[in-house]
Amino acid sequence: MRHAPVTPHGDLIRWIELPGAEPARLYLHGLGATSPVYFAAAAAHPLLAGRRSLLMDLLGFGISDRPADFGYTLEEHADAVAAAVRAAGPDRVEVVGHSMGGAIAIVLAHRHPALVSRLLMVDANLDPIAPDRQRLGSSGIAGYTEAEFLAGGREEVAERVGQFWWSTMRLAGPEALHRSARHLARATAPTMRELLLDLDLPRTFLHPAADGGPADADGLRAAGVRVVAVPDCGHNIMLDNPDGFAGAAAEALGVG
Repeated sequence: MRHAPVTPHGDLIRWIELPGAEPARLYLHGLGATSPVYFAAAAAHPLLAGRRSLLMDLLGFGISDRPADFGYTLEEHADAVAAAVRAAGPDRVEVVGHSMGGAIAIVLAHRHPALVSRLLMVDANLDPIAPDRQRLGSSGIAGYTEAEFLAGGREEVAERVGQFWWSTMRLAGPEALHRSARHLARATAPTMRELLLDLDLPRTFLHPAADGGPADADGLRAAGVRVVAVPDCGHNIMLDNPDGFAGAAAEALGVG
């Protein structure tokens, strides 16, 4: 495990690093997740192994510090990740981002273009979502005010999300979880979709085949974004269909 300070107060982002060839590959998890849990098997898959891989936990999540005084906007997350990557040493990284991690990867590539060589989004958030505390995911958490979430909303969410997701979500700082969800639901301005369309680098968007594709998939394709359906999976593509994910990811990342 490695770490780097990413705030003026010295708060640490931590990551598990797998040795291998450059260019390095950065894995970013989704809301309430952790990269070593969600991406370890993918990074070690025969189609993807052999590359230096940083399985990084976002500030506030997993094994990273959980400061209560951090804003947890997507921009702040992206800047913190950029500081950690620079401390790790690689000149540029290929970024694989799942869900919220994909949204942060887009913002990272927009704000730090010299750092990102290639972008693979795994069913990532691109647009604003209306808060609704009866739903799962970022919209459900964002349906609470922060005071409500800290005073009992977190426990209500724990009852709804199921044991698998809660096993990693429980590691998140309460403020980090709520603020990240709220900013993800609100989206950036311009939105992550608009930022993605303007990026000048190889971009691929993976989605579960059963979902029928992201909104305005034709618009993504027209901007040069490869949109790839992966069969036999839900939102957690790399966990539900490891071989299908590895095959699609290897093609997107130019492996072989």
